[in-house]
Amino acid sequence: MTNTVSNRDGPANAAGGPGRQQKDGRGGGSGAGDGVRGETTIADVVVAKIAGMAAKDVPGVHAMGGGLARSMGAMRERVPGGGGQSAVSGVKVEVGQKQAAIDLQLVVEYGVAVPEVADEVRGSVISAVERMTGREVVEVGIAVGDVQLPDDEESGDEQNEEDRRRVG
Repeated sequence: MTNTVSNRDGPANAAGGPGRQQKDGRGGGSGAGDGVRGETTIADVVVAKIAGMAAKDVPGVHAMGGGLARSMGAMRERVPGGGGQSAVSGVKVEVGQKQAAIDLQLVVEYGVAVPEVADEVRGSVISAVERMTGREVVEVGIAVGDVQLPDDEESGDEQNEEDRRRVG
């Protein structure tokens, strides 16, 4: 993205001062892709991690990703040094110079109002991505693929304990 520098208010503006005008007519700059002294690119994985963390922080979201992605994350957790579930699990993004589109796969906790959780996730993701990257989020698609039942968590803990006994 290339920005145009207006010299209307004197030399301070040509150097990128407060009166600087961007190509779209807005004053100031977000720092994302200023173009005056260079260009800033933001990798898709950066946007995906920001979106994933923002979604996970919403109450009622149990996990991110579909069945296979969650299974792979569970296996990584069991391997020493394998790390936990990836911050980008269940997140797909398309990032352009000025805009981003995001798709999320969620697992919600039993008992929550799914449309309300989805709305909260959407708002949280839009706010975080726009604030941290300067990109306008044009769409956040949310697919709720599963619900975490209270019994599922308990049986999962028992299964993990049984796996630990077999390994050690």
